[in-house]
Amino acid sequence: MIVAGFGCRAGATPAALAAALAAALAAAGHDRPDVVAAPADRVALLAPLAARLGVALIPIDDDALRGTVTPTRSAASRRARGTGSVAEACALVAAGSEARLIVTRRIDPHRLATCAIARSPCPRSPCPRSSCESPA
Repeated sequence: MIVAGFGCRAGATPAALAAALAAALAAAGHDRPDVVAAPADRVALLAPLAARLGVALIPIDDDALRGTVTPTRSAASRRARGTGSVAEACALVAAGSEARLIVTRRIDPHRLATCAIARSPCPRSPCPRSSCESPA
């Protein structure tokens, strides 16, 4: 399963979200994600994109984001959400404990949205078990 995790400003536009997603998917070598994940307070911004893609939108609460270790270490992200990258943390949390990040955050040209890609061996998100042997 391919999970696109997002971080964004409250004023992020549909074009900014789409640009961040396109950049992350291109880097991953994929055409579309299987699911989209975003902070719970940003799902309304991502809902149109998820609907256009025909994929589920997974809300990630701040408690799940807090402390998630990410390759990117943004000071602003750490202050706001307690993790180095909201996009990377959303992707990893939604993809489950066996997930691995395959694309670190990509930022849209206007710096309104970020997107990161995680891959999980579990075909469902969020993964219902701590370890999933199901094929991706």
